[in-house]
Amino acid sequence: MAPPRKKGASTPASSWRSPTALYSMVKSFLLTTGDASALLKTSVLLLVLEVVLNYAVIQRVAYTEIDWVAYMQEVAPVIHNSTFDYSQLRGDTGPLVYPAGFVWIFSAFYWLTDQGGDLRLAQYLYAALYLLTLSLVFRLMTRTRKVPPLALILMSVASRRIHSIFVLRLFNDPVAMLLAYAAINFFLDGHWTVGSVFFSLAVSVKMNVLLFAPALFLAYLATQGLIGTVKQLAVCAGIQLVVAAPFLATNPLAYLAGSFDFGRVFLYEWTVNWRFLSEQVFVSRPFHILLLFLHGFVLLLCAPKWWKMLKSYAILMKHKDQVPTDTAAQLFIWPLFMCNFVGVAFARSLHYQFYVWYFHQLHYLLWCTKLPVVAKVLLLGVVELCWNVFPSTVWSSAFLHMCHLVLMVSLLANMYGIAALVDRVLLTIRRKRE
Repeated sequence: MAPPRKKGASTPASSWRSPTALYSMVKSFLLTTGDASALLKTSVLLLVLEVVLNYAVIQRVAYTEIDWVAYMQEVAPVIHNSTFDYSQLRGDTGPLVYPAGFVWIFSAFYWLTDQGGDLRLAQYLYAALYLLTLSLVFRLMTRTRKVPPLALILMSVASRRIHSIFVLRLFNDPVAMLLAYAAINFFLDGHWTVGSVFFSLAVSVKMNVLLFAPALFLAYLATQGLIGTVKQLAVCAGIQLVVAAPFLATNPLAYLAGSFDFGRVFLYEWTVNWRFLSEQVFVSRPFHILLLFLHGFVLLLCAPKWWKMLKSYAILMKHKDQVPTDTAAQLFIWPLFMCNFVGVAFARSLHYQFYVWYFHQLHYLLWCTKLPVVAKVLLLGVVELCWNVFPSTVWSSAFLHMCHLVLMVSLLANMYGIAALVDRVLLTIRRKRE
């Protein structure tokens, strides 16, 4: 005979239904890190939600023309007249300033969308690009197991600006970042040559992908050795030559000057990050030199720690059966994402579409710090707010820099803790080998 239940005692079912227990369960699920199964389930659910959300945005929110027509005007002479002289390619926004990969990819869009006229189809194509990008990012997050499910939610359905950049503006930046994330996935899977092909293709769409290059160069050296590094660099260079061959053969100087113009001065009216400066300072050469110096200084400051992480990554990949794979993945992802973030933080100007350059990486980087969860979510919220203020203001640009500074200092401070963790893992491996 079962003992009588005490008055007021709750059954497991009633406990589960209590608001407090339900809150604790949901909180635990959203904030627990290291659970690949939870990340996978969250990823699948979010991708399904994103299909619905993107469809609703395309159907209900008005499209805003900014660069799409200009893109189509720039590639039209190549398609119709086989014009391969870069000096002859231009649109309403001015001369073509992107490398040859952009021309071929947007020529495909030109053909698929009836010379760019079928905007609704173009939007659906960009929705597909968005879902592919998110899938690649989610795969990286699941591999590292560094972030909780909450971070995946914040990097998907929570951003108004990112959805706008993809399906309401049709910029070329999302195409470049899709290829970049594909490259990082291939690198992490050990397919270095394929990764180099995709990385170079990403650069051939837009040069911002080169912000990853310093850390990637260290990754090449750490994992491939000197000869392997030369091989991978040759692959990257070869892809650039192949995609640009017709333009280089026709007018190489025009192509190089137009597509790789590192000295281009951005318009003050579109800057998101330097609105608190006067236009005179914004366009001045000393200011640009100062930013370049600060960028290089921080890279040099980080390089020894990144090198240690990547060398340790190379060692761990040789002993995959002895260490958790997520530990190795974190050592590879951190330097690449942080290197790109440093470049964005010291950029001469950030336009609204540039948000996609680092948005999906911010969540991972914040969870690499020791900041409390509330602070991480707050920083993400403030950054999102700054990127949604149009036109930018003194305060929005100042707060954006403050958020960047907090994240950068927090990452620099925690790199020493990561270095200690790496030392312990390597010591464990050495002891097992002995």
